[in-house]
Amino acid sequence: MKKTITIFGGTGDLTFRKLLPAMYNMHVTGGEGAGYDIVIIGRRDYTSGEYRQIARDWVKQFSRLPFTEEKYKDFSEKIEYYRMDFSDPAAYEGLENYYKERGLSEHIFYFAVAPRFFSTIAEGLDGIHEAGKGKVILEKPFGEDLESAKELSRRLEEIFAPDRIYRIDHYLGKEMVRNMQIIRFTNPVFANNWNRDAVSCIQISAMEDVGVENRAGYYDTSGAMKDMVQNHLLQILSIVAMERPASFKGEDLHEEQLKVLKALRPASGETIRDMLVLGQYEGYREEKGVKPDSTTETYAALRLFVDNERWQDVPFYIRTGKKLGRREMEVAVIFRQTEENGENNVLLIKIQPMEGVYFQFNIKRPGESEEVIQTKMDFCQSCVVENRINTPEAYERLLGACMRGERSWFSQWDQIEAGWRYVSGMKRIYQEENLPIVTYAQGTSGPEAADQMLNTMGHSWFGQDD
Repeated sequence: MKKTITIFGGTGDLTFRKLLPAMYNMHVTGGEGAGYDIVIIGRRDYTSGEYRQIARDWVKQFSRLPFTEEKYKDFSEKIEYYRMDFSDPAAYEGLENYYKERGLSEHIFYFAVAPRFFSTIAEGLDGIHEAGKGKVILEKPFGEDLESAKELSRRLEEIFAPDRIYRIDHYLGKEMVRNMQIIRFTNPVFANNWNRDAVSCIQISAMEDVGVENRAGYYDTSGAMKDMVQNHLLQILSIVAMERPASFKGEDLHEEQLKVLKALRPASGETIRDMLVLGQYEGYREEKGVKPDSTTETYAALRLFVDNERWQDVPFYIRTGKKLGRREMEVAVIFRQTEENGENNVLLIKIQPMEGVYFQFNIKRPGESEEVIQTKMDFCQSCVVENRINTPEAYERLLGACMRGERSWFSQWDQIEAGWRYVSGMKRIYQEENLPIVTYAQGTSGPEAADQMLNTMGHSWFGQDD
C-alpha cells in the first residue's frame, strides 16, 4: 500500500507554479513528500508521459533547488495523470478502481480548484471507500460567503473528521511570518513594548504590481476583501496582535489567534467611511473575463481596532491591492514618539519579495550638534544565497506539516468564520451607506481616500514616498 497525494486541478497554475515544484524540492531533500505517489486529476487528454514533460519546464523554472534531468526523472516517475471530469459524480467510481488497482492508500486530497467546486469533489470522494480516512487540503477562500462557508464546513466534517481537514493559507508558511513570533517574544526591547502604551499604530501592506491576469473569472466574483483580507491579512493581524500562547503548536496558537479575531471592534454605519476604502484600478473593466459594469474592488484599505487590554484604541491599518506599481508585503510597527517633534521608531518585517527586518531609530548627529537624526538597521535575509536555497518555500512547509499531521499553521474553521463575519459586516455597511468604489490610476499607491483615512488619525502609510 502506497501513500498518495491526489491533486484536483492538476493542470492549473497553482499546481504547476507551486505544488509540483514544492514536491520536487521535498523529493530532492528527502522530505516527507519523497514517500508519496502523486496522482494528477485533469480533464485534458494527456498521457502520464505527456503530463510529466509539460510539468518539467514548470518545475525547472519554479523550484528553489537546482534542477537536474536525473533528479527530475526520478521525481517524475512518481507522477501519474488520471483524466476525469471531477464535476461528474459517476466518474469517482473509476477513480476508486484506479486507486485499488495500484494499491494507492493513505490519501491526501488537494483541492487546487475554485471554491465553487469544493462541495462537488467532496461529495464525489464520499462515495469512495476509505477516502474519508484521508486528509483534505483546501485552498482559500473557503466558501463564497459566510453562509456557503458554514454549509461547506458542515458537509466536509461529515465526510472527513474535523482534524483531517487542512485549510491552507500559504502566507502562514512564509519565513518571516513564522519569524514574527521570535522577533517579538525573544527580544525584550520589543516584547516589553508591544502594547498600547508604546505602539502608535500597526500597518500591514500587501501590494501587487500585477492585475488580475488569467484569474479574472475567479477574481471578479471575489475582490480584494475576499481574496486577501478575509484570510491572509486577518491571519497575519492575529499573529501580530495575539498574546503569547502556552506553546506555539496546535490549539494553544490557534486559541490566541482566535481571541484577536473575536475582539475586532464591529464597524458601524456612522464610522464605516473612516474604516474602509474600496477601489478599482483604471482599466479593470476592460480586462478579459471581467464584466463591463463590474463593481468588484481591486483595492481595500481598512482601519481596525482590537478591543482588549493590550491594544485598546491602537489602530491597525491594512491595505492590499493590484496594479499598485510595486510588489511588497510587510508589517510595520510604528512606535510612539517620546519627543514632541521627534521621529517614530519603526520595526519593519519584510515578508515578500525581499525577506528581512528593518529597524529605524534616533541618534544624535555626530559632532557638536545636538540635533537628533534617524539611523536604520536593515537585515536582508533573502540577500544571502544560502538562506534562499536552504529556506523551504511556504508550500513545502505546509505540505510537510499536513503529511506529519501538524495543524498549527493551518486556518481553523472558527478563525475563518470570525474573519467572514467581520469582512462581510464591513462590506454590507459600506454598500448600505452607498459609499463608492474609488477609481485609482495604475502604478500608483492606490486611492487618495486611503491616505486621507490615515491622515485623519494623524498617521500616514510607512514608506509611502519610498
